[in-house]
Amino acid sequence: MDPNQQFAAEVRRNVDRLGSDAAIREQSLEWMKAVHAAGNYTYNFSWLNRPVIQYPQDIVAIQELVWSVKPDLIIETGVAHGGSMALSASLLALIDLEQAAIAGCPMDPAQTKRKVLGIDVEIRSHNREALEAHPFAGWMQLIEGSSTAAETIAQVQSVAAKHERVMVFLDSDHTHDHVLAELQAYAPLVNQQSYCVVFDTLIDDLPDDLFPDRRWGQGNNPRTAVAAYLEQTNRFEVDSSWDAKLQVTVAPGGFLKCVRD
Repeated sequence: MDPNQQFAAEVRRNVDRLGSDAAIREQSLEWMKAVHAAGNYTYNFSWLNRPVIQYPQDIVAIQELVWSVKPDLIIETGVAHGGSMALSASLLALIDLEQAAIAGCPMDPAQTKRKVLGIDVEIRSHNREALEAHPFAGWMQLIEGSSTAAETIAQVQSVAAKHERVMVFLDSDHTHDHVLAELQAYAPLVNQQSYCVVFDTLIDDLPDDLFPDRRWGQGNNPRTAVAAYLEQTNRFEVDSSWDAKLQVTVAPGGFLKCVRD
């Protein structure tokens, strides 16, 4: 067997063993509960000098997904400090660099067609300024407005119509109704074999007292929205291999793979 294929097969076996070990899953969940209770663990990491507000494991997962799918448009709801946009933009730039190398020509950032489209109901001025001055700003586009408003959806659809391979990351208001509305608006833009990743499905596994000032909690969160959306469509399936592989993730059951046009 080819050494690369042999290593890939070993990884698949590792992931299968992890996925079938209920004790490890429980230990991972207890650790996540502990670090959330101790205080804002995910706030402590950055990507290219912008706070990313994700588990390191999920950052690696995003990198693997983007590199394997090679989208030319990533739609993100929830901008915050912009670290996730910086992550996506830098990965799109690397894809452009790879494609330029294959073509034997220099990469021209001004000519890129790849974009990460960030949507937020409020993009604070200091975050906007930081993103507009970012080294990968050429791969970013911001839309300020509610992600579920008709005018915002129309803007996003207009942008998506100019792209061939779309990936979606949902990470804004975590209430059931809002996430379900986002899924209904943006998941249909995802192409077959690409992904819609719904973050913070973990909320359903965490005690409600961790979110005393939030409108979401157990029974009202992204995971319940995912379950409702999957009853409405056969285009997506939960790719549970990511849960098994990562063990620690804010998106258990939230990696939705588009399996049909």
